[in-house]
Amino acid sequence: MSKKPEPNQKVAAENRRARFDYEIIDTIEAGLALTGTEVKSLRTGKASIGESYATEEGGELWLINSNLPEYLQANRFNHEPKRRRKLLVHAKQLNRLAGAVQRDGMTLVPLRIYFNEKGRAKLLLALAKGKNAPDKRESQKERDWNRQKQRIMKDARRD
Repeated sequence: MSKKPEPNQKVAAENRRARFDYEIIDTIEAGLALTGTEVKSLRTGKASIGESYATEEGGELWLINSNLPEYLQANRFNHEPKRRRKLLVHAKQLNRLAGAVQRDGMTLVPLRIYFNEKGRAKLLLALAKGKNAPDKRESQKERDWNRQKQRIMKDARRD
């Protein structure tokens, strides 16, 4: 599971809050079925996937509630900003993800939309379990402690 994008990936949108609100179990790379104006809009970097999620319907995986703003130069050929977008995954991956969602009550959360080295738009999708308030506080304490340890180590190296 990678946290940072590869050097040859251009990140178009990121869901930073997902790692705080959810415990990430597994990640998977999925393709996006987009129109031309959606790709151009993504390249501007103004897309938002903070409130979006993925769901399985009719044997297909869909990204719901993602916001890709209209591409201004497209005029009348533009796309609908909040439309449902089809995710492209292998059938075996789809079955595994759908089974985990139904059986274990997990959620499919988008972490990042990026362009790979071939220039194709990809979505890093996480199979996640929601955290409750005590878990979130524990994560915050752990993150603060790690920051404090780094400061102590940095100060110790200077002396």
